[in-house]
Amino acid sequence: MRTRRTTVALKTDKSAVGTEQGETAPLAPRPAVVSALRRVLRPIVRLLLSHGITYPYLSDLLKTVYVETAAKEFGLGVRSLTDSRITLLTGVHRKDVRRLHHEAPPEVAPASTLTLGTRIVARWLGDPSYHEPDGAPRALPRTPHKGGADSFAALVEKVSKNVRPRSVLDELVRLGVVEIDAEDRVHLVTRGFVPGRELDAKAFYFGEALHDHLAAAVDNLGGKAQPWLERSVYYDELTPAAVEQLAEKSERLAMQVLQEINRDGMAFEASDPPSPAQRMRMRLGVYFYAEPVPQPPAGDAPTKAPRKPKRNEK
Repeated sequence: MRTRRTTVALKTDKSAVGTEQGETAPLAPRPAVVSALRRVLRPIVRLLLSHGITYPYLSDLLKTVYVETAAKEFGLGVRSLTDSRITLLTGVHRKDVRRLHHEAPPEVAPASTLTLGTRIVARWLGDPSYHEPDGAPRALPRTPHKGGADSFAALVEKVSKNVRPRSVLDELVRLGVVEIDAEDRVHLVTRGFVPGRELDAKAFYFGEALHDHLAAAVDNLGGKAQPWLERSVYYDELTPAAVEQLAEKSERLAMQVLQEINRDGMAFEASDPPSPAQRMRMRLGVYFYAEPVPQPPAGDAPTKAPRKPKRNEK
């Protein structure tokens, strides 16, 4: 016996084919959310255009992400979503849903040096034995012959014994994270793992950090019972000199917080390791951004309110 189907048109995609009986089409999106989304997308589109990623390419990419996200995060308890249900949620045609279910998404794994480099820099910044008296990261002798347990090679081996320290050093130098001086000492150039020369490395951390920032904001917008930390300070009546001073102070204070959390995280990993079922990850991030405030058109320039006459004026 065939199951009767009812067809529900999807405004977002005329090519989408019907829904199962009893299902209803999604409600129209809230204008406030659409307005916020347009603003969020503008810098993303700027990135896409600057790297030659066209709208058709993005459209294909979005289909994959829509289907993956619907299947993983909008399930009905223990039941997996049917193709029709995913079509209803996403507007992606059922034939594309079926196709995407059988295609493995192309994932570009980060180079092992990136993740290893992050851990090495984190230990360099978090372990007091690698600090100057004022807390700044010390320049480390390159080899154990000159620095013993305080050498850069020893630092690498504390993090991983599977990679030669020289190979790691060469890659970190290439990325602009460290430098070697005339006395064969290794200097940490930045107060964190911030690749300055390699686009692929910067793109990897761009995706990691921005994903978590957006994930926290999306949870909070959705009414998470215990909101994630998400705060910012905003002013729009500042001079360039004032912005420069605030940027310098923000970086100084933010680095103090990040280094303290880094030390605590490293201590927790060492003193209270979780079981596999309890293992969690976290990220604390900071950012600073400034830009000129757009000027209104000449005809729309605000005018001062007329002066109120004094009591003795007519």
